Amino acid sequence: MSVKDLARTLPDYAKDTKLNISSLLDDQMIDDQKKYGLLVACAHATSYGPLIDAAEEEAAENMTPEALNAAKSAASLMAMNNIYYRFTHLAGNDDYAKMPAKLRMNAMANPGVEKVDFELWSLAVSAINGCGMCIDSHEKVLLKAGVNGETIQYAVRMAAVVFALGRTLAAA
Repeated sequence: MSVKDLARTLPDYAKDTKLNISSLLDDQMIDDQKKYGLLVACAHATSYGPLIDAAEEEAAENMTPEALNAAKSAASLMAMNNIYYRFTHLAGNDDYAKMPAKLRMNAMANPGVEKVDFELWSLAVSAINGCGMCIDSHEKVLLKAGVNGETIQYAVRMAAVVFALGRTLAAA
């Protein structure tokens, strides 16, 4: 089942989510690897199994197995990092931010795809997970690499809509 097919099962009150996911998937602003990597990484961030399955099935037709794996790695890594770095940012004790994280992040150094794609996927998942420190870090890397604001906004729009899709489907 495609993500659009899954979205068609949404209740009437979620018509905007249905329209938005369709628009994002039809948009040709970014290449398929970036688009479907965002879809997969964000679907994983929702933890909603049917959406993850649909996103992975659709992505497998539009990106390499290595890129698909990298998108899943971005979601997994951000699930860990977003919690840790949000804690160090929000904790009243500044000492935690000065301590080494001691968390393995090998996928970040060698993601198996272009660094820009991995950073874009990581930014989107960080937006879903609400880690301002990680959002700032990934945005800075993307801007330095020449990624424009519209692409960054697209990634965050995808994050917002995929998250809404997963939440709404889970609740329906």
